[in-house]
Amino acid sequence: MIKKALFLILTATALTGMISCGGRTVSRVETDTVTDLSGRWNDTDSRLVAEEMVKDSLNRPWVDNFMKKRGTEPTVIVGTVVNRSHEHINVQTFVKDLQRELTNSGRVSFVAGQGEREEIRAERLDQAQNSSDETAKGPGKEIGADYMMIGTINTILDEADGTKAVFYQVDLEMVDMANNKKVWLGQKKIKKIIEKSRIKF
Repeated sequence: MIKKALFLILTATALTGMISCGGRTVSRVETDTVTDLSGRWNDTDSRLVAEEMVKDSLNRPWVDNFMKKRGTEPTVIVGTVVNRSHEHINVQTFVKDLQRELTNSGRVSFVAGQGEREEIRAERLDQAQNSSDETAKGPGKEIGADYMMIGTINTILDEADGTKAVFYQVDLEMVDMANNKKVWLGQKKIKKIIEKSRIKF
């Protein structure tokens, strides 16, 4: 019995030591903290590019021209942003950053995207069958978008002797839904140099 207890204590001590030696440190930081760990496209790139490009877009004449003509702000939807880079980039986080910047600007109205609309229409159909007449939301009252923002993310990679140069180019366009006219073309370029440490332990 004593031997068994001693064995368990020693085993627990050894495991604790192994965990301590091989453990990692996790720190919580502000979400706007710049964390360039690998040199790849990251949340900072997504946020800063979205902020800068939406700001540029909304300061162009197409917004004021629309308001003068219609007397109200334009309604915008974000379509597809295609990742043509050599990296796996979660484009959805970038699209969400664009949607947030557009919505919070107050310069445009924003409507739900294609995937979101399907869920909302299903809920509306359910309301028609199960909710009271006073609270059910009927079909045919959706607001159609006046403009759609679409775009691409491309990269050029150059590498030699452990050093990489990555060039990102994000192109966004605002397209008039009525006639396919492109009323704004925006472009943001980022260049990163990634050097591997030659010191090995």
